[in-house]
Amino acid sequence: MFTIPLFDDAPMRRPAVMIWAIIIACALIFLWQIGLPLRAQRNIVYSLGVVPAVLFGEAELPARLRMVPGWASIFTSMFLHGGWLHVIGNMLYLWIFGGAVEDAMTRPRFLFFYLLCGTIAALAQSLAAPDSEVPMIGASGAIAGVLGAYFILFPRSNVVTFVWIVILVRLVALPGVVLLGLWFGLQVLSALAARPGEPGVAFWAHVGGFVAGMVLVMFFRRRGIPAFQPSRSRAYSVSRPGPLRRRGPWG
Repeated sequence: MFTIPLFDDAPMRRPAVMIWAIIIACALIFLWQIGLPLRAQRNIVYSLGVVPAVLFGEAELPARLRMVPGWASIFTSMFLHGGWLHVIGNMLYLWIFGGAVEDAMTRPRFLFFYLLCGTIAALAQSLAAPDSEVPMIGASGAIAGVLGAYFILFPRSNVVTFVWIVILVRLVALPGVVLLGLWFGLQVLSALAARPGEPGVAFWAHVGGFVAGMVLVMFFRRRGIPAFQPSRSRAYSVSRPGPLRRRGPWG
């Protein structure tokens, strides 16, 4: 099964300025990355990505690659990406789920929340293999924190999702709790199956970021913003001409 979320109906009262700022920053930095010679691209990943062994003082980068202190790489790594699919996928999830979460906080508070979730995600991945010399880059750990916050705030929102199962292709509206619950479960299973320290997707970063977002959102949300908000619209399938009729007790 292949799924891509497209949009949702969670409430937003103001433009998602911080979300767009992060998206633009990541896009510009990625364009800078791919404009470098191939060797320089690889060097940047080591210089500005999180290398667990360097972060914990078990190893040192060559002098020519030391652009920032090890602790600072936690933040610089959040704005680097490893390819077009990597950056587009991350920015799509941030755009769909981030606006409503930003709206539930003040903008400065959301930025702090985003960076804090990304920090916890990077530490979760690094602690899983503290002696690893494989660099970690990408915004997905911080975005996982946004998904965790959305899971708590808007579990009953409708997320219109592209679903492809063998020959069946359609758009369906899935509750946020279902879509993100399945996503989180897949990350946990993948993290348990992966070999720590090996190149690949940083699944423990996704798990750590998501759990951090679920917990921290209770402290970062604005006063008066409730958790577990109800859906704004009835569940529907957009592949049909109109809303599904609900059956009453009479059938």
